[in-house]
Amino acid sequence: MTEALVGLAAMMVLAFLRIPMALAMGIVGLIGYAYMRDWNWAVAFANAQTKVYETGRNYTLSVVPLFILMGSFVTRAGMSQELFRAAYSFIGHLKGGLAMATVVACAGFGAICGSSIATAATMAKVAYPSMKKLGYSDALSTGAIAAGGTLGILIPPSTILVIYGIITQTNIGKLFAAGILPGILATFLLCLAVAYSTWRDPKAGPRGERSSWAERWAAFKGVWAVVALFALVMGGIYFGVFTATEGAAMGAVGAMVFAFARRVLTWKSLYASLVESARTTSMLFMILIGALMFAEFVNITSMPGDLTKFVSRFELHPIAVVSAIMVIYVILGTAMEELSMILLTLPVFFPIIVQLGFDPIWFGVLIVVVVQIGLISPPVGMNLFVLSTLLPQVATRTVFRGVTPFVAMNILLLAILVAFPSISLVLPRLMK
Repeated sequence: MTEALVGLAAMMVLAFLRIPMALAMGIVGLIGYAYMRDWNWAVAFANAQTKVYETGRNYTLSVVPLFILMGSFVTRAGMSQELFRAAYSFIGHLKGGLAMATVVACAGFGAICGSSIATAATMAKVAYPSMKKLGYSDALSTGAIAAGGTLGILIPPSTILVIYGIITQTNIGKLFAAGILPGILATFLLCLAVAYSTWRDPKAGPRGERSSWAERWAAFKGVWAVVALFALVMGGIYFGVFTATEGAAMGAVGAMVFAFARRVLTWKSLYASLVESARTTSMLFMILIGALMFAEFVNITSMPGDLTKFVSRFELHPIAVVSAIMVIYVILGTAMEELSMILLTLPVFFPIIVQLGFDPIWFGVLIVVVVQIGLISPPVGMNLFVLSTLLPQVATRTVFRGVTPFVAMNILLLAILVAFPSISLVLPRLMK
């Protein structure tokens, strides 16, 4: 166990020295593996070569660039504006209704995007000007956008769930199904956070104009493409028509067809979308390869077994163990980049979860919720920095203040899902 703890400490040192996490995990994993094999560098480099090769040729991993590409096409097709317009037509007249509409639109956009950062960045361009025009406070506006953006990784398709499924050998289609009900619950709770904010400060979110039913119907008809795309991908996966990888391919092609049909996708923008997707995929693959190398090192140490024995010795209630793990994740999420944090800690915590007899699908949903909290937790929440970059006129401290009630609601969501696993597991158990 000592070797693994030294490796974790070395990882943190390299991270504080601003070494990219992919390289930091890879370096520590390589050196640690060589040490555990009596400094046999040939074996260590062979292991690293195997990880690179296996990751590159992993058929299941092809789902990542395909979902990223689908999100890029969806953004260029302007579907985010239609989602926001439809949500606003139904609830915009409520106090804080524009912020609630932003959260709902983020949920809809996340259902065809799969990226939290992309969802937050898109909605910052779509929703913030409207909220500013109506007199919304910057704190509520940016808080709703940042928190709503996190729904992009909980409501399927989700790149985090894909990577979790590959690392833990868990069925990706069932993981996607498991994220649907928690995603709906999360959307409701974030809307409650908006209601709470406007209750405390009614001027923060004034009412908008009430839309007629004719206007609502016209706006609702505008989102048929989003509904069709989500039904195609998730319906096909849920009912066993095709696998998650095939569903990603269908979704990418469908989004491209919609974008071409609307004449918003030229050959130049198609090339730009492909390059952008390739860059994002390369970044994720580098982090994943580094994490796999580090995980291989941790697995050959005694840490997983020692931790399991340590937990068993105290005879703690299994839920208490899971709760303690979640607390550790929430704390780490305030100081570490989320994907690296998950990949770094899974080799340590996942064996404990399996030993305690918990469902890996349920734990995967909890992991995503923890990442959601980390994405909007100061000081290193990624969504917060995205908004600070896109909205330089808004002070960073205002953004930090605005997300506070939304962080609290996400923590409540995590507690509910820990207490009631059936929320996450009912749909996967019905899958064909």
